[in-house]
Amino acid sequence: MRQYVLRRLLIAVPSLLGISLVLFTVLALAPGDPFSDLATNPNVPPEVGLALRAKFGLDDPVYVRYLHWLTAMLQGDWGFSFVSRVNVDTLILQRLPTTLYVIGSSQVLALLVAIPVGVYAAARPYSLFDQLANTLAFIGFSLPTFFTGILFILVFSIKLDWLPLVYSTDVNASGVRWVLEQIRQAIMPVMVLGLFQAASMTRFVRSAMLDVIRLDYVTTARAKGLGQATVLVKHVMRNAMIPVVTLIALQIPAVFGGAIVTEQIFRIPGIGSLLISSILANDTPVVMAVTFVFACLVVLFNLIADVLYGWLDPRISLR
Repeated sequence: MRQYVLRRLLIAVPSLLGISLVLFTVLALAPGDPFSDLATNPNVPPEVGLALRAKFGLDDPVYVRYLHWLTAMLQGDWGFSFVSRVNVDTLILQRLPTTLYVIGSSQVLALLVAIPVGVYAAARPYSLFDQLANTLAFIGFSLPTFFTGILFILVFSIKLDWLPLVYSTDVNASGVRWVLEQIRQAIMPVMVLGLFQAASMTRFVRSAMLDVIRLDYVTTARAKGLGQATVLVKHVMRNAMIPVVTLIALQIPAVFGGAIVTEQIFRIPGIGSLLISSILANDTPVVMAVTFVFACLVVLFNLIADVLYGWLDPRISLR
């Protein structure tokens, strides 16, 4: 197992290098200049703007700038934010825990909803429960997250006044009350992201279960006198979860994309809102670092999915 993980990490290095090269080239060739305001500001001498461009190497060729960025990043220097005037890694480390907390909680919620609903629907196909679950799943992934986010705000924040309208990191509380306030203000964004993911996962779990439940070894297990619950849990679910793990790994980029929109709606101070504000301000070092962090997280989750394959199905070799 250790050799397999190490080999996968080595394979991921060229992928991350290719991703970083594409991202850096696109951002370098994109229109916009972080120091364009200085050129139109009469209070700033022209030589100041030229000195700043020379300091950050903005007039160098793209390949030279990329090599400088890559060398600095390998040494732990992620760059300097032109807008916030602080190091990029400091900005990301301040906001990444909030994003991972919201995304992780939404994924846990999606799994807690999708797996039992999908399994029960597959165990009783075309029943009333199955039809109701399919209908709600279609509605769930047909509604975009920005619509459900605004709807949740209108109902639970404005109409009922149950939940806070804006996510805040400065909660004036301590101990258990602080924990409860953190959970309370995360309920709406987690529900928006989690239910959206659960809708598509439910359909996929149901389909995977139906594919496995018709196989001969399942019929043999039932003929031996095993109960329905034992057959489903021990003989069907484990094999059916393999394509579900693949789906979850492939949906990670979509989850981060949805998190960017959700963070804007609920004013969550995560890296998604940091990315949007940096794009609007032409703060290219921050945009480059945040998108590269997203790429690293996607590669990491795909590695975790590959490791889970071997645990779910021992026939899959990890050599």
